[in-house]
Amino acid sequence: MKGKCIRACGSKKPLEERNKVIYVSKRFARQRETMEERISTYEGKLIRVNRSIQAEGVFAMTKEDMGFRRFLLRSAVKVEVEWTLLSLAYNVLKLHHKIQKGRLGTGLVVPTSFPAGL
Repeated sequence: MKGKCIRACGSKKPLEERNKVIYVSKRFARQRETMEERISTYEGKLIRVNRSIQAEGVFAMTKEDMGFRRFLLRSAVKVEVEWTLLSLAYNVLKLHHKIQKGRLGTGLVVPTSFPAGL
């Protein structure tokens, strides 16, 4: 694959001696280290475990259960109003289900398979 990635462009060096250089900004490297520390904590791991579950459920609920497939109105203002109404309906429905199940005030769900020592 190196031959496809690195072209000669007038270079007289053989392919084996040619290399690509990738530069990474120092700011990006610092931010990445900070984020690595944050997501390595117990709370960070718990949030990551719950994130995929939460995001998928919202899309499934709005598309399938609420039947929302496309915006009916045009213009940014009207779309924003329509999205706000849909979000409000979703949140009220979610609150209703929490009240019915007696789960009001609960935050993140700790899965049974989640290691306790992390």
